[in-house]
Amino acid sequence: ASAAPPSAAARTVRAAARATSCGLPGQSPQEPRRTAPHERPPSPLVLVACSGGADSMALASALAFEAPKLGIRAGGVTVDHGLQPGSDLRADEVALRLRALGLDPVESVAVTVGRAGGPEAAARDARYAALDEAAERRGAAAVLLGHTRDDQAETVLLGLARGSGIRSLSGMAAVSGAGGRYRRPFLGLDRQTARKACMVQSLPVWDDPHNSDPAYTRSRLRQEGLPALEKALGKGVVEALARTAQLSRDDADALDAWAGQAEAGVRDAAGLLECDKLYALPPAVRRRILRRAAIEAGAPAGSLFARHIEEVDRLITGWRGQRAINLPGKVVARRQGGRLVIRQG
Repeated sequence: ASAAPPSAAARTVRAAARATSCGLPGQSPQEPRRTAPHERPPSPLVLVACSGGADSMALASALAFEAPKLGIRAGGVTVDHGLQPGSDLRADEVALRLRALGLDPVESVAVTVGRAGGPEAAARDARYAALDEAAERRGAAAVLLGHTRDDQAETVLLGLARGSGIRSLSGMAAVSGAGGRYRRPFLGLDRQTARKACMVQSLPVWDDPHNSDPAYTRSRLRQEGLPALEKALGKGVVEALARTAQLSRDDADALDAWAGQAEAGVRDAAGLLECDKLYALPPAVRRRILRRAAIEAGAPAGSLFARHIEEVDRLITGWRGQRAINLPGKVVARRQGGRLVIRQG
């Protein structure tokens, strides 16, 4: 794949992978350790999560090309969700393609997809659990994901449709997960560039039929929603939504930091939240404190929606002696003697 001069698309995806991988801990080949070879620690391992689609295959190829120059080891993981006939054979085929690129170690992991949160959320949860386990077992410094600018635009629109607030509109972070494990180097690239990079390198790709299945919300958005927006508003919608994600993330990060600093000042000596001090805060800051308190009490973050926090907020801003608020995770919020008590049971 690298024998012929790379096209602009291939150079672009390689540069994106290189920029992400340069931030990883470890030795650069230009800065060798001044120790005997047997004393050198192993080079950091970077895994690429690959479904066999154009986005992740382009990323796998770019990582394989850049890894030797960066002094890192490149491996791959493909996840078999077991949702389609022959998915196990397809996963094995993807693993073979990754090995052909020179990635090592490579593994195919089969998962069982549950039903919690719907099919898309359940598949995502199972996939990330498998990637976490593989990264832990292999001691990987990072796992690269092939999400593109188009995926980011879709995520922003889905968050907008749910009315989930500014954090949801911020889309996917370039770096996320425990210790910054997950990296998304292609968030600034469009999906077509990744596909072109595969074409010029003659990399076989697999188009998941779920990506065009109208039974899935994201698929409908991809096939119908975004094209309709571009037809009505003109080209550039995807880029604009991606910019919105970054601006929203900057704002959300600033508000989260403000809430973190303000929280200590609204608790009494016993650690309970004081309603009058909460009332004096801007709503965006106050609700972040309430959400954090609910999660600390045991409410699952993924099940805690804006409507839940709005109900708790009314105990501060619209107190009329109303009853306690039941939250996910059997967490209860009630107002007692000017204090807000949030606990399980």
